[in-house]
Amino acid sequence: MLYFYYVLLGLRTNLNKKVGETMPRKNRIKAFSKIYHVIIRGINKQDIFLDKQDYKKFYKELNRVKEKFEFEIYAYALMKNHVHLVIFDKNENLSLMMQSLNISYSIYFNKKYERIGHVFQNRFKSHNIEDEKYLKNVIRYIHKNPEISGLKPYENTSYQEYIDNNCKSIEPQKVLKIFSNNIEFFKNFHDSYITNQDYDKDYEMPGKLQDDEAIEKIKEIVNESNIMKIQNYEVNNKREVLKKIMKIEGITKKQICRILGISKSTIMRIK
Repeated sequence: MLYFYYVLLGLRTNLNKKVGETMPRKNRIKAFSKIYHVIIRGINKQDIFLDKQDYKKFYKELNRVKEKFEFEIYAYALMKNHVHLVIFDKNENLSLMMQSLNISYSIYFNKKYERIGHVFQNRFKSHNIEDEKYLKNVIRYIHKNPEISGLKPYENTSYQEYIDNNCKSIEPQKVLKIFSNNIEFFKNFHDSYITNQDYDKDYEMPGKLQDDEAIEKIKEIVNESNIMKIQNYEVNNKREVLKKIMKIEGITKKQICRILGISKSTIMRIK
């Protein structure tokens, strides 16, 4: 009888693994690990699009680079002096992709307008999107960016590709899944947007450090080339080091967790 009890217990455990929530949650977290909100800006905030042909050229180069580096686009907005993108960088080629895009468009722009020098700021900004809430909110903000700036609503954005179900550049499945694959829910969510200047600033990433910049700052604090060693520090020492890291200007708690492989609960306990 005892033998059959353990067999039954084993079957129940396997069933729980199949139908329980723990496994899907892990998969969901993993699925968001390579999704980024990216911003590129004209140098000194100068315009990078001066006519319709410029928008078309950038759009063409964006799609070329997309095919080359095999990433997915979830949203975009081409503004006069900057660009917003939401991408899934499955092969982790974000820097190479942005470099290729910037160089190809810069060559075109400089030749057309008989100029020399940089077209874009030297460093693009990127922020890892870690959950559904941020993903849907940032996509709405990106689509609303022209209207917020006093331009024609949804002009030069991916919004119309969603609405017309005519997706030439974007892969809409992951985003629409959040809205139960109902385009009316998607539209209503956008229509409910209320401008909040303090809230909106977060999506422009003012002063936020990129991961590689944050890593260099952390190395300076701990005097370690391998910052993952922090995980093995004695408890009190780790707490003091993390306190110093949290004071780095432009770094976020989520970023610290991601870079150091430290749990959110550990960071939240530090005061």
